[in-house]
Amino acid sequence: MQPSLFDTATLPISASVRAAVERIALSDSVGERGAVFTRVEVVEFILDAIGYTADRELHRQRILEPSFGNGDFLLPIVDRLLAAWRRSGGRFETAEDDLSDAVRAVELHHNTYAATRAAVVERLTAAGIGDGSATALTARWLVQGDFLLAPDLGKFDFVAGNPPYVRQELVPPLLLAEYRQRFGTLYDRADLYIPFIERSLALLQAKGTLGFICADRWTKNRYGGPLRQFVSQGYHLKAYIDLVGTDAFRTDVSAYPAVTIVVKDRPGATRFAYRPSLDRIALAAIAKDIVETTLPERSSVRELNDVVKGAEPWLFDSARQIELVRRLEAKYPVLEDTGCKVGIGVATGADQAFIGDFEALDVEPDRKLPLVATRDIASGEVVWQGKGVIDPFSARGSLVDLRDYPKLAGYLERHRAAIAGRHCAQKSPESWYRTIDRIWPALRHKPKLLIPDIKGKAHVVFESGQYYPHHNLYYVTAADWDLRALQAILLSSVSRLFVATYSTKMRGGYLRFQAQYLRRIRIPHWHDVPANVAQALVEAARSRDIAACDRAAFELYGLDEGEQAIVAEAEGVAASAA
Repeated sequence: MQPSLFDTATLPISASVRAAVERIALSDSVGERGAVFTRVEVVEFILDAIGYTADRELHRQRILEPSFGNGDFLLPIVDRLLAAWRRSGGRFETAEDDLSDAVRAVELHHNTYAATRAAVVERLTAAGIGDGSATALTARWLVQGDFLLAPDLGKFDFVAGNPPYVRQELVPPLLLAEYRQRFGTLYDRADLYIPFIERSLALLQAKGTLGFICADRWTKNRYGGPLRQFVSQGYHLKAYIDLVGTDAFRTDVSAYPAVTIVVKDRPGATRFAYRPSLDRIALAAIAKDIVETTLPERSSVRELNDVVKGAEPWLFDSARQIELVRRLEAKYPVLEDTGCKVGIGVATGADQAFIGDFEALDVEPDRKLPLVATRDIASGEVVWQGKGVIDPFSARGSLVDLRDYPKLAGYLERHRAAIAGRHCAQKSPESWYRTIDRIWPALRHKPKLLIPDIKGKAHVVFESGQYYPHHNLYYVTAADWDLRALQAILLSSVSRLFVATYSTKMRGGYLRFQAQYLRRIRIPHWHDVPANVAQALVEAARSRDIAACDRAAFELYGLDEGEQAIVAEAEGVAASAA
């Protein structure tokens, strides 16, 4: 019989939560379980980097694998454990006693648990351990259940694995609420690997080491703030290996992976490697440099200080780039403290219903707005494709009474299936026809700068105040700044340096020009901009001369030749990544 976490749970778990967990445990949906399989070269590298090596007395230490899946980490762990035990004089007749507490590994999915359990038994018997001891050890080591709801599993010297990547919308609401009660790091839109990291770190004993491969989003974005804060309080970010763009997994997945090595110890310098070759020799060399007391000369690994600062994003760029960003941050206010506002366009939740050809939308004239989307600004100027969006809101912000708008009512009724089927509509049936985001008609008439999310370089387009932005566009408005001058700043490599410093990187060197990163850009107040610089900025933006934008921005920020070279260096790194 499979041991269950729920049998000895110390915290009360309701029957409905148990049922939700069991549905996932029985599901055949890989996406629902967040299963991604790691290449063996990467697994071996992580085990080397955390110090789980066969030259140590591993049977006297404890290792945790919190989501063992098909055994990508678990089986190499067993191999290393057996090799270390035999090297220290372990005898087959005492295997059960010697090894029973060396491993704990958890898996939620029943079928996966059973298959991997059989593989572990087979591994043990193939090594010479008797059938009875092999079965008993495996039963002791492996646990079926939800790691996030686990009772106290004790403390560990090592934690290693690939935590499941599961989006919140795939988690049953009752179960998600239970997780939120238990884990303070499950914040905003955080995926489930976030509480997996928190729980795993909490189970480390003093000097214990965690090595995970998972998405890198949390190291810089908003939802990772609480976990970064958690790490800063009693842990040392020992190493970070950027694997974005590499084939770290056995299947082709849309992931942006990194290996994170964290020790339960006082803070110290962080060793950093950038997208290494994933062959065994290269990875073994990096692992060796990570565990060495002193970083060898001519290593491909860099050592960075002060990466972890509370909830602040982790910055791994060159020390010169970070120093320049810090100088500018100390001298100038953030964008929104100068009278500017950063926002995002409307998300409807049912574009096929709310968006259509403006002229053909059969509603009252004041119930639709001309819409600008990414495709309209591809040329660098607005070339409207004729789309419009339905506006169901009154000037007061409440939904209009459909009895006052018969054409709108008829239109919405014809599209009711698509509109009412959305989650937000089911949650509030009386407001079934609202868009996900509130529409503010006054925004249409404001001059604004439009910025698509994902780009290799900043793509900033001036819009004079005729259109409402779609949700794939961020916008910037300004109370004081001349928008053309601001456009030149945002097009410049100085602004890209700010965004690149804080943004999570995408494949091909692309950046996320999201509101949270745009708000990091520092600029002076408009009244502090010299007239000649203001004129140069405006002229550069109107001509879309990026080199001229850079020259004017360098003058505005007072960058000397050395600092200009740092900005150029950052641009060169981005270009080579692309």
